[in-house]
Amino acid sequence: MVTKSAKDEGSPYTAMKVAQVVADAAIEKGIDRVNVRVRGQGGNKAGTPGRGAQAAIRALVRRGLRIGKIEDVTPIPHDGCRKKGGKRGRRI
Repeated sequence: MVTKSAKDEGSPYTAMKVAQVVADAAIEKGIDRVNVRVRGQGGNKAGTPGRGAQAAIRALVRRGLRIGKIEDVTPIPHDGCRKKGGKRGRRI
């Protein structure tokens, strides 16, 4: 709904715009405080949240929502599957 092309979906600007739309909808319904849960890919992939996580949180604050707590809910592997790429890693 916010971006036209697929390559822009993971950008901080798009995350900020989506957060603004969500904040406006929440304020319209009378919600003024939120708890934020940030999630990365997890498992045996990247453990950090995407590039737009910080931009989205800042956009929520700028729209007037009060943030109670920010939680990281990225799944952590407990000796799960082997990481993709083989014995010597990804060769370029």
